[in-house]
Amino acid sequence: MSNALQDAIVAGIGIQAAAFALAAVGLNLQFGYTGLLNFGHVAFMMVGAYATAITVHEGAPLYVAVLVGILAGVVLGLIFGLPTLRLRADYLAIVTITAGEMLRLVINAGGQNSLTQGPFGIQNFANQFFSINPIPSGHYGPGRVSFDYTELWVVIVAWVLVVAAALLVRQLVSSPWGRAVRAIREDEDAARSLGKNTFVLKLQSLVLGGVMGSLAGIMLAIDTQSVSPGYYLPYITFFVYTAVILGGPGSVRGPIVGAMLFWFLLQLTAGVLTDGVASGWIPSAILDHDKVLTFRYVLVGAALIGLAVWRPQGIFGKREELLIDAR
Repeated sequence: MSNALQDAIVAGIGIQAAAFALAAVGLNLQFGYTGLLNFGHVAFMMVGAYATAITVHEGAPLYVAVLVGILAGVVLGLIFGLPTLRLRADYLAIVTITAGEMLRLVINAGGQNSLTQGPFGIQNFANQFFSINPIPSGHYGPGRVSFDYTELWVVIVAWVLVVAAALLVRQLVSSPWGRAVRAIREDEDAARSLGKNTFVLKLQSLVLGGVMGSLAGIMLAIDTQSVSPGYYLPYITFFVYTAVILGGPGSVRGPIVGAMLFWFLLQLTAGVLTDGVASGWIPSAILDHDKVLTFRYVLVGAALIGLAVWRPQGIFGKREELLIDAR
């Protein structure tokens, strides 16, 4: 097995894939099942990570900090949803992408002695998480498809959260609540005419999906023991959307498989292109080493365009799930 393929497998099952799968499960609840256009999902990841890091930095234990991070996701969902969800869907899209970027810029503007420590970020706040690691010291896995014991601990916890979130979503969407939010996605006016409080249902979906996004941000921050505003750029939201659309909106397992496949393809194309440039079978006049990481997005984007043409509903999605009423 080539090194590029082995590294791609690690990327497809590692912490990035797990965290983005968790965020995608939450976004799928909002977008795939309820029809909410949340273009600021990265903001939920950011507030979850920052609330956790700040709380630990101020002296609280990590488990309290995680609860604060979850609560921050709830509060942000209410801030996003209360003024916009009575309006058309595009207002939510505008508010979320704008407010998320404004929040990032505010965090970045702080100095080193501020609560968020500005562009310097906060480091080394998750030692309590690694101190309870039950996995013995060592590396686990064959060849390059392996994790050391600290990486494996984070990956296991992250995937347990993904499974728990997916099971919760499956139970919700098969309940009367799930049928109501799908009715909102199909035709909100019709759902309202049947006596459904569509505003409250949409707000619940936004907040619950946001909490899952906050947990994803928390796990990414714990893995790196760092939070920095430079990571939480708008394209992160569209990475999560890519996972949802690739796997299939309105499908419980689709976002999970989509996230795994997305990171697998990104790493595989990067590895193949790097090997090609190093070995000389890709001439430097066409592609040099410095542009490999950028060009891989072109190839993955072309594959997604092909998927959109031939199977717009994604791998596990259904075509009718794409019929979103965005009024």
